[in-house]
Amino acid sequence: GGIVALNRTLDTDTAHAVLDGPFAELLIAPSVDEQALAVLAERPALRVLACGTLDAGTKTTELHGQHIRAGLLVQQRDRAGPWSADWQCVSRRSASATELAELEFAWLLCQFVKSNAIVCTGGRRSLGIGAGQSSRVFSVRIAALRAAEAGHSLEGAALASDAFFPFADGIEVAAEAGILCVVQPGGSRRDEEVIAAADRLGMSMLFTGRRHFRH
Repeated sequence: GGIVALNRTLDTDTAHAVLDGPFAELLIAPSVDEQALAVLAERPALRVLACGTLDAGTKTTELHGQHIRAGLLVQQRDRAGPWSADWQCVSRRSASATELAELEFAWLLCQFVKSNAIVCTGGRRSLGIGAGQSSRVFSVRIAALRAAEAGHSLEGAALASDAFFPFADGIEVAAEAGILCVVQPGGSRRDEEVIAAADRLGMSMLFTGRRHFRH
């Protein structure tokens, strides 16, 4: 089973989509339409939680801690930005407005994936994720493999990388899988080699100038 969480009212269309989709055990939303509740009642084992909205004055800490044997590592909380207005296109091919929106979505998801993190998306859906590898190209291969196993095509999809590509091989593997646009922080000593690979393969590439880092 799984959990579906929403940031808006759960309506009847969403209720039908949940019942028609993969098995879910729990639905969480700020509020739930009465008609949606009637639809969801068709599945008695499904739990529905109306959690309400956060107060306008609610604050979250800007620091994130990670316990280790020697003590505590503390860093500023990752807020996912900057967004595309602050990104630099470094490839000959520019990303379209649709591709930019998809890259923003992939970059947002990437903050929640453990490094080395690769997130492939299309149609505002995660299609393949590679995480926690010691090699970035391995994460790309795993993301492509996971997408294929789930029956998702990466043709024309977007890819976000939490840190720079140290070599061109990750871009080449992404292109073989069908990836068309990439967002990454940049900053590698081999950036020129990586950009040249993107140009050779007809991909668009954007640098954020800032990385994600989750362990």
